[in-house]
Amino acid sequence: MQFEIFENKNKDFLPLSVRLAPQTLEEFVGQEHLVGNGKPLRVLIENGRLKSSIFFGPPGCGKTALARIVANFVKTKFEEVNAAKIKPSEIKNLVDHLTGYYKATGKPAVLYLDEIHRLNRLHQEFFLPFTEDGSLILIASTTHNPYFAISSALLSRSMLFEFKPLSEEEILKILKRASSLIFEEYKIETAENVLLRISQMADGDARRALNILETALLVAINQRLFQIDMELIQEIMPHRAYTLTEDEHYDMISALIKSIRGSDPDAAVYWLVRLLEQGEDPLYIIRRLFVHACEDIGLEDPEAIRVVSACKEGFEMVGRPEGDIILTFAVLYLALAKKSNAVIRTLAKAREIVEETGKLPVPLHLMDSHYQGAKRLGRGMGYVYPYGKNLGVKQDYLPDKIKGIKIFQKEEEQ
Repeated sequence: MQFEIFENKNKDFLPLSVRLAPQTLEEFVGQEHLVGNGKPLRVLIENGRLKSSIFFGPPGCGKTALARIVANFVKTKFEEVNAAKIKPSEIKNLVDHLTGYYKATGKPAVLYLDEIHRLNRLHQEFFLPFTEDGSLILIASTTHNPYFAISSALLSRSMLFEFKPLSEEEILKILKRASSLIFEEYKIETAENVLLRISQMADGDARRALNILETALLVAINQRLFQIDMELIQEIMPHRAYTLTEDEHYDMISALIKSIRGSDPDAAVYWLVRLLEQGEDPLYIIRRLFVHACEDIGLEDPEAIRVVSACKEGFEMVGRPEGDIILTFAVLYLALAKKSNAVIRTLAKAREIVEETGKLPVPLHLMDSHYQGAKRLGRGMGYVYPYGKNLGVKQDYLPDKIKGIKIFQKEEEQ
């Protein structure tokens, strides 16, 4: 019966994401670069030869679903644990339990450890000796950049597989399966344009898409509706919700700075708006603009750093949303300014010389002489005060060992 769920409050209502979880590689949607016919990961899974691996990528792209499919292929013990729910004190007991299976059967157990980034590096490395001696196969997943979130020792001993966000077409395929299930069980139709809209709103996250559709289903049942239409979806999700992942935080700010460096005002403003709309801290953006004004514009346009400084002051005074106009002005100014990396190249040259030559002594004539007895020690002797002499006095300001060396990197010296 259509509204049975509300007539029977005790009826189990499993989430769509659980009910539609793929059971086979044929049912799995997306990640063709990993599990398409003949692709390495698919070959390893089908032959039961998958080694310790790291699955990394954004939420809702199939990492856990694929790990559970692996469980159907491996002819050995399979355990699934979420790192957010396991206590550090329980890790040893878990490993003892799994390696005990290896000792008893000679077959390594498989542990799927979801959200491995929740464990600190010390706890991550507890698995190392067991993955090395082959007594345990660890499949770990994370939404973070593995090079930031996972122990380098564990990384070096694992195969690395990057999962991509699902395309709108792939999410639409999943939603159509869900729509068929909804009609079959509740006789509630879902308009085609609704499925398309949800696939656009999901931002590559299948779980998010199914959660939106499931919420719409519950509202439709509650309101005794026979169709999930666009009006209902707009009530549930009036605005497209954005959030920045850790990787997106770094990737998008990188895209912004590189667009400014490349003097592309269109791309620069695009990435600025993307950052702002996805919740980036505007003051973080301004801090990056300060660095860029010196690193990539520098002496070609000293006004650039003053523009960014005024931008910070103006933004703090005005706030959002009008402050976005001030930020846009600063980004456009920097994108259109002449570029020079002389400052950063000069700094790099100076660091190189200091590294090579060590702590060279300050020449006597440059030493501080503003204290009693300085002259007796020869401090400051021979220094010529340049003012009043047309600033044309020639004297050495570098240590004797590197006298005459060129550190300042002019543009023509690139």
